[in-house]
Amino acid sequence: MDFNHTEDRRMLADLLTRYVAEQYPMEARHAIAASPQGYSPQQWGRFAELGVIGALFGEEHGGFGGTGFDLAVVFEALGAGLVLEPLLASAVLAGSAIAHAAAGPQADTLAALADGSRIATLAHEEPESRYDLQRVATLARRDSQGYVLDGRKAVVGFGAQAQLLVVSARTSGEVADPAGISLFLVPAGTPGVHVRAYPNIDGTRAAEIVLDQVRLPATALLGAEGQGLASLEHAAGRGIVALCAEALGAMEAAKKATIEYLQTRRQFGKPIGSFQALQHRMADVLLEIEQARSAVINAAAALDADRVTRERALSAAKYTIGRVGALVAEECIQLHGGIGMTWELPLPHYAKRLVMIDHQLGDEDHHLARFIALGAQAAKEAA
Repeated sequence: MDFNHTEDRRMLADLLTRYVAEQYPMEARHAIAASPQGYSPQQWGRFAELGVIGALFGEEHGGFGGTGFDLAVVFEALGAGLVLEPLLASAVLAGSAIAHAAAGPQADTLAALADGSRIATLAHEEPESRYDLQRVATLARRDSQGYVLDGRKAVVGFGAQAQLLVVSARTSGEVADPAGISLFLVPAGTPGVHVRAYPNIDGTRAAEIVLDQVRLPATALLGAEGQGLASLEHAAGRGIVALCAEALGAMEAAKKATIEYLQTRRQFGKPIGSFQALQHRMADVLLEIEQARSAVINAAAALDADRVTRERALSAAKYTIGRVGALVAEECIQLHGGIGMTWELPLPHYAKRLVMIDHQLGDEDHHLARFIALGAQAAKEAA
């Protein structure tokens, strides 16, 4: 299989990498993180103009990319600059769920997401779900006018900034049943939707959302009733590729900064990078990052494979990123010494983002257990 990027992807990668390096300095990121919105509408507009958002959607949905490698190219560049704008929440998670389930007029929503004129988010995780996609306690019951939703959603990325929520709710079955989960399009400001916003430790924004007697028309149902798990799995898979690529970009940036520090910081009359013990530690970091890169490439290539192959590749990548991300963050900070934890240095901000990435869409432990379970399932089916 040829893993070389197409000419279009190489051009997009070069353009976005250069733009982030020149137009998204750490000082600007700090200002954006401290702003009331938590992202920059101006930067969001620029990403739309550059085609970055459109690259995350297929042509049939108003974009010009949408493959696993398109996601990887975009998010690796975003990770290198610790970009805060809601590309993951809107274009990947919400956009992928809508693209997988929508039909007819609902599909028109995707064009607005692809051109950046509208921001959406996926409101799926719950206080008791513990990364399990099929564990949904939020209820949706039919009435004469449509549906009534009641429940709570936790850690909804940009939940207070989105104009549209893609909400999962159970229309039948028990809390952990794979069947009976439905998706609904809920406009922000709908009566009964209560949002409590807060910042995360890495500068991103999230919200807790309470749904209290939220009345929706029947047309708010996204896709077939009770068949939402497949769309959730599709969106989460693409989100995992994006997160892993973002972590890879952050690790590369941390590695580069650490190498520069080792080459310039002097002790006993020579650069500390000349000391063999530090060279060995840095060599381990470089090897682990290349291992993570291979896992990301494998996951991006497996997005269109059969379910077990795809999900095992995704869990392998997320596990690897969680393990390697923690190692890179710790080693790079320790190799910097005491200065490694100062606010003025970009390094601790990369470390915090790597920690958060590990906990999004399933942490290291969750995906290791899932990888093992899927392997056992595949062996049983082959027997």
